[in-house]
Amino acid sequence: MKFYKYLYIGDTVKEPAKVKRRLKRHAGQLIYVICIASGNDQLEIFHSAYLKQKYYRYHPPVIVGIASNYEEAVDIVMQITKESLLATGGCNLKEYLKMRTKQSGDKE
Repeated sequence: MKFYKYLYIGDTVKEPAKVKRRLKRHAGQLIYVICIASGNDQLEIFHSAYLKQKYYRYHPPVIVGIASNYEEAVDIVMQITKESLLATGGCNLKEYLKMRTKQSGDKE
């Protein structure tokens, strides 16, 4: 698994380090993940059980957020959208997330 440098974590997610470790090991758990979409879409929300498929072992997605339920995952996507709108004036979420990583890399 690949995790975004500034991973968004839902308020009700307990022990995020344990959740990340279990996701890396493809262990089953009741978590929703927010990933950067591979196509024209911006972000995808899906249940962590999908990551157990063989395809994702060879094509790991970039996980930008984890949530304990679907509604919380939607709230995280809304938060990312608001941040993007304030920072760039637009809603290109993929570019905003890349820009945020690059800007922090310049400061360090």
